[in-house]
Amino acid sequence: MDFRIISLPPFPAVTSGPDPEMNFSPQGVLGKFNEYFSAMTPDNCPPRDFLFFNKEAGGLEWWWAIEEDMPDGGFEKVEFDGGMYLTYTYRDHDEEANNRLYNEAVEHINSSDVLELDERPGHYSMGHIITPPELIKAQGYAVMECFVPVKLKGN
Repeated sequence: MDFRIISLPPFPAVTSGPDPEMNFSPQGVLGKFNEYFSAMTPDNCPPRDFLFFNKEAGGLEWWWAIEEDMPDGGFEKVEFDGGMYLTYTYRDHDEEANNRLYNEAVEHINSSDVLELDERPGHYSMGHIITPPELIKAQGYAVMECFVPVKLKGN
């Protein structure tokens, strides 16, 4: 597979906080966070939301990149430090494809002469739905873009 390497800038964000229950229902931590940021009118600078598994806390965590004039919805603010990411896409909820592609990505990184994996606390592999909501509704599924943190070897 051909992977793409991109750079994400640092940004302030709000966080759902880690949810060990991984509850996307309207009453759940992730469901309430989804309601908060889905009510926003985003600019044309996607992506703004990133979902990842927080290994230290043992739960899914969702971040929404905010700007100075955006409401925080009462959620905790965090700072994303940015960095380089190897990306790939798959059909959302196809965990078999995601696992296969993630393993291929890690193998690609490990065999690289210039890159190494850069997963660490607060800097994990994460995902973002790239399919527009109206297309998700029309076709019945979404496409997830995954971001695997990398850095130059020796840095």
